[in-house]
Amino acid sequence: MISFFATLRAFVVAVRRGLADPHFRALAFLVLMLLFTGTLFYWRFEDWTLLDSLYFSVITLTTVGYGDLAPTSAPTKIFTIVYVLLGLGILVSFLSMVAGNAVEARVERRESKKPKSDGA
Repeated sequence: MISFFATLRAFVVAVRRGLADPHFRALAFLVLMLLFTGTLFYWRFEDWTLLDSLYFSVITLTTVGYGDLAPTSAPTKIFTIVYVLLGLGILVSFLSMVAGNAVEARVERRESKKPKSDGA
């Protein structure tokens, strides 16, 4: 349980750190819009609840694919194909930036804990 909270903290720090970068903010906005679009689409065309639609969108874009929900009509299957092909690249780019920010924050934290030498 402690490792979960440590990981969650690192994620939050990395996202907060990334918000200073306009490229990061643009990717974060795209990820949110992607999830919003997928959620609304599946809610409307698959007649799933909003929670099920969001769940399916996240599971699909992260390529987990549990298989408990699946598109049932040709238009929603076509949408899902396009959704995955476009969304996967956006999500991977965003998560790569989050990971980079987490690593930078960890390096800075370690360096700040090192004793300073006077050079003598």
